[in-house]
Amino acid sequence: MSKKRQKRKIIKENLFNKRRLIILNEDTFEETFSLKLTLMNVFVFVTLSTIIIITVTTFIIAFTPLREFIPGYSSSKLKKDATQLALKADSLTFALKKNEAYIKSIQKVLTGELEYAKFNKDSILATTEEAPSPVNLSASKKEMELREQVAKEEKEAISKKTKSK
Repeated sequence: MSKKRQKRKIIKENLFNKRRLIILNEDTFEETFSLKLTLMNVFVFVTLSTIIIITVTTFIIAFTPLREFIPGYSSSKLKKDATQLALKADSLTFALKKNEAYIKSIQKVLTGELEYAKFNKDSILATTEEAPSPVNLSASKKEMELREQVAKEEKEAISKKTKSK
């Protein structure tokens, strides 16, 4: 224990012993600058400097247009334009499907495959609307087994709690 305490004491003394940093003019050996420092002061200064540099760099990248030069980041204008174009493309494909169905129905009437009395624009457009595909929501065998197992475990946990009280 005494060796550990001595090592700690030596380290503490080295951290807090004052040292002098002197900058001399080499030609005249005249003292240009002098500063008293401890190792702890130097460590704290270097740590704070790195934290400040990292923070400033992060803020510069996050809040300026510089982030657009980093691979993977895109400009907000580009994202906005892309979503608007996607919406336009979706609406145009829907309109195109409606028009194609309407034109096919007109062709049927003109060729005589369909009687004029049965031709109704609203019914044609209603057929182009896609109904959502049915989804199987029933549980699988594995899921049912898992549910049973969890229910058993919950019952056991509840019974253990009531017995311990």
